[in-house]
Amino acid sequence: MVLNRGWSYREQVGPAASGETVVGYLTATRPHSSEQEWASRIERGEVEVDGILARGDVTLCTGQTVTWNRPPWDEPQVPTNFDIVFEDDSIIVVNKPSGLPTMPAGGYLEHTLLALIRRNYPGASPLHRLGRHTSGVVLFARTSITASHLARAWRDHHVKKTYRALGRGSTRTEMFVIDVPIGPVPHPLLGTVQAAREGGKPAHSVAVALEQRHGQTLFSVEITTGRPHQIRIHMAYAGHPLIGDPLYETGGDVKHHPGLPGDGGYLLHAEQLQFTHPVTGELMSVRATPPPELQTREELITASALAR
Repeated sequence: MVLNRGWSYREQVGPAASGETVVGYLTATRPHSSEQEWASRIERGEVEVDGILARGDVTLCTGQTVTWNRPPWDEPQVPTNFDIVFEDDSIIVVNKPSGLPTMPAGGYLEHTLLALIRRNYPGASPLHRLGRHTSGVVLFARTSITASHLARAWRDHHVKKTYRALGRGSTRTEMFVIDVPIGPVPHPLLGTVQAAREGGKPAHSVAVALEQRHGQTLFSVEITTGRPHQIRIHMAYAGHPLIGDPLYETGGDVKHHPGLPGDGGYLLHAEQLQFTHPVTGELMSVRATPPPELQTREELITASALAR
């Protein structure tokens, strides 16, 4: 067993939580643990309020900072292999494997793409993140200036993002646009998760059917916005939930007995990014070959012939 270094989770108390006890606040905002578990952590001296060891019965005020100093833990094993698609002094483009988290979250700290990249590229920062079970292209900036330029391009929708996805059902429509808004809906374990919701944030996807299979369709999906789980939600809304998705059902809502957002089982791959290089001004198009399950029959035949 190899433990990581532990981590401090900090958050500021908002007006709605003013007057709550420390243990009540942590139980409400971090429902992954019970009130008894939070009380035990407070008793062990793991929780601070404004830098001072907390008692569970102390009431909180707006603006105070609550910190949970999580002790080192043994992280679940994940695939740690990845390919560098492109690199120079300004950017790094990585092909992330399915199963490897991009950023620390959900029990993962050092077993993440960010930690692995920073071993060789200190200071590198991802411009976006892929879900743990989504494979494909991730763009990192190596300098703060580069990060600022690319973040602006992302906000202005000047970055083109194309994915491959395997959806349930057949379609006679070669191309369709999905623009249902995405926002929070109830989840029995997490409080809320993102799903299709009128009044949510705008989201835009364009899906192209590449190949029909037995009760399935292989899609290429281009997104101009980057809402959490956007492709999974939009394809489900369009009647083609991703094969094996444990969370979303037809219509873009969560299932009656849903899994968690980080659960796997579906096939989704970030195939291509197109953007202007922040230093050279060159139009970049970087691509990560999809896994065999997300390639067309013609692509597989061509790849097999080239390998001979």
